[in-house]
Amino acid sequence: MRKTTATAADTARQTGRIPAQPGPRDTNGAGRAGASVAEGAAASGGVEVQGVDASDGAISAGAAEGGSAAAGGAVIPVVAVATGEGASSDDVIAGAGPVTRPGERPTVRLRDGGEEEGPRYAPEWLQLREPADASARALDLLDPLRIRLANLPGRAVGGLAIHDLGCGTGSMGRWLASHLDGAQHWVLHDRDPYLLHFAAVASPRAAADGSRVTVETRRGDVARLTPDALRGASLVTASALLDVLTREEIDTLAAACVGAGCPALLTLSVAGRVDLSPGDPLDAEIAAAFNDHQRGGGLLGPDAVTAAAEAFAERGATVRLHPSPWRLGPDQSALTAQWLRGWVGAAVEQRPELAPRAEKYLASRLAACAAGELRVTVHHSDLLALPRPTGGAS
Repeated sequence: MRKTTATAADTARQTGRIPAQPGPRDTNGAGRAGASVAEGAAASGGVEVQGVDASDGAISAGAAEGGSAAAGGAVIPVVAVATGEGASSDDVIAGAGPVTRPGERPTVRLRDGGEEEGPRYAPEWLQLREPADASARALDLLDPLRIRLANLPGRAVGGLAIHDLGCGTGSMGRWLASHLDGAQHWVLHDRDPYLLHFAAVASPRAAADGSRVTVETRRGDVARLTPDALRGASLVTASALLDVLTREEIDTLAAACVGAGCPALLTLSVAGRVDLSPGDPLDAEIAAAFNDHQRGGGLLGPDAVTAAAEAFAERGATVRLHPSPWRLGPDQSALTAQWLRGWVGAAVEQRPELAPRAEKYLASRLAACAAGELRVTVHHSDLLALPRPTGGAS
């Protein structure tokens, strides 16, 4: 396809200029990938979906546009990356951070104050990172979790009831359902009906032992989570959520889980450390600026997992932490390139004076990535909290 304009990736390769990065303070320039699916999802947010079949008509528009790809035993719609005229697969994905799409109102944040939720995460980004997420999550936390779940009262009657907070496109369910035995009913929570749609149609069909897995969607916000909302829950899960919460929201989450006696498996919280090989003198400055960016607006960013561990422990829960790093090499070059653009872009947004050096830095790093010479470890932490059981867990 003939290109009539230079893409963001072309610019970065040729001049080193840092492309504009979508994020909490910049929501312009995102593409309209999967628009027909988004429109259909907006009309169906909150609809219960029991054992959704991937051939359901609700996904026909998205599947026809982009096909499908297997992930964790499920079939997920592939949304074409659309970042503007002349876009190519090398462009900056609109969603290597939160974004909105032209002409769309942000998802309404379901808080008492009636605030509007900020930019959403695009499914393109969530899809790209899913294999790295699955490889990184801490398997060592599953044995103590299985022991707790096996001893839950009433499990033999109704199976597990699992609430996935901020579910995005449902990657946590696709990963965890296949690691747990027994019937499971997943309740998928997100503010964004567009992402809830993807999560529902791509939900897992079977547990590790072949037992049935069903799913329903609920549009909502962690800030409104209460023990009553988790009544009957066996487990609360989340992936890459804690670092985009405030301390108050983390306290709310911990109080709700402990109040319901419900275990929580909260994975892939950024730890604030990145290792790149070969090293560069600018690595540390970029990392520090990025971490400060993540703390903007009262969010905890890299401090979140410590705050969450303290919040659960203060309420009497047993807390286990385990590292869950992304280890990105030549086989993950597409993800590495997108992560680099978002990482450097956020750092420059936080500290504009870095821009002249960061442009050259990004161009050099992208070249090394394309040549298969760059390795990156992005450190995360997984948290398992085991509150004292109460009558609220079943």
